[in-house]
Amino acid sequence: MKKILILFALCAFFSCDEKKESKNDTAKITHKEDYNKYLSTNDNSAYKAALSEKDFWNKRLAADSSGVGDLGPLAGGYSALFAATGNVENLQKAEKLQKKAIEISATNKDGYTRALAKTYISQHRFKEAKQILEESYKGVSNKHETEFMLFDVYMELAEYNKAYEMLNKVKNNGDYNYLIRVSKWSDYKGDLDAAIKYMEKAKAIAESGGNKSLKVWSYSNIADFYGHAGRIDDAYAYYLKTLELEPDNAYVKKGLAWIAYSYEKDTKEANRILDSVMVNHKSPNYYLLKAEMAEFNNNQEQVEANQEKFTDMVSDSLYGGMYNTYLIELYADTNPEKALTLAKKEINNRATPETYTLLALAQLKNENKEDALQTIETYVEGKTFEPNAQYVSAMVYKANGMQDKVKPLKEELSGASYELGPVLSKKIAQL
Repeated sequence: MKKILILFALCAFFSCDEKKESKNDTAKITHKEDYNKYLSTNDNSAYKAALSEKDFWNKRLAADSSGVGDLGPLAGGYSALFAATGNVENLQKAEKLQKKAIEISATNKDGYTRALAKTYISQHRFKEAKQILEESYKGVSNKHETEFMLFDVYMELAEYNKAYEMLNKVKNNGDYNYLIRVSKWSDYKGDLDAAIKYMEKAKAIAESGGNKSLKVWSYSNIADFYGHAGRIDDAYAYYLKTLELEPDNAYVKKGLAWIAYSYEKDTKEANRILDSVMVNHKSPNYYLLKAEMAEFNNNQEQVEANQEKFTDMVSDSLYGGMYNTYLIELYADTNPEKALTLAKKEINNRATPETYTLLALAQLKNENKEDALQTIETYVEGKTFEPNAQYVSAMVYKANGMQDKVKPLKEELSGASYELGPVLSKKIAQL
């Protein structure tokens, strides 16, 4: 009897050990000692630099706002404050200053127009950005710089032929601004290897020039690309390189949290990283990530609590339509009719394969599977390589009994598990 009990205990021990291995059979990438120093809530150098810039130009500006040469830099200070804090009020202040500068400037209207267009893009007011850029482009302007921005806004609006035309106008393999855009174009075309190649070339230019802001941008973006390519260790390394240059970079810390959660399935550490970010940087989508991790942990109470915090935050009119796509995905499960109304509104804002994907999702959740299929076949199929679009397409095909189209999408999506996250990956496996 004693031998049987010992044997049972050994079996139980090895069974538990196997469960541990199956729960997380990937090699650990993150190490707290690598980034703990960057989680200090007292280290806010980017915020201090932005605040200093804003204060400097604010003091120089005349009380009647007639000092046009100071308006642009002051607006830039507010834009930097938005990036550093997530406070959307700073975007509104930048917009007002940029409009004033355009109004009273005699020699640099096109420069201020490009700055305003950048603000509009941040606010997801893409059609307005397009309108002012095209008007500026027709007149006396720095055509080259405007062509870069027209490429950006055409990509956001899915006007891909026009975007490609602009890309060809600025073609220069030794130009950083061209390389980051041809990288984006390659990613849109589904050629991730080419996207990485061009971004690496841009990174080399940033490094050779010693430009800190360009290096920060290059490192954080190439880290994202490496993650999409399954090169998680490289992604981690470049997130850390970014933090060496800018210790309070909230975007990159969220990237670290994503590695901890999506790759290592360590929601405790991911939440610890995210909590440190949220002290000084206010962004609604942090609550969505917390809600997703709560769903992974089967904690429905926390799912609902974080989703409510998100919706409460974005209900502020200052956000406008900046978070419409997130709201559509959220309402698709909780309020399908509202999701459908919002999806139609977002299509009017920008009719892209991605926004049509959200429309199809809302149609499907409203039990309009035939309409959803028509939307996918007309506006999404063959027009985007985004994993979320492929997932929704697979859902729609399954609902319409088209299992032959579901299988290849499932196989393709199996390679995007890191990008999609464990919650969505589990749902894909159940298709």
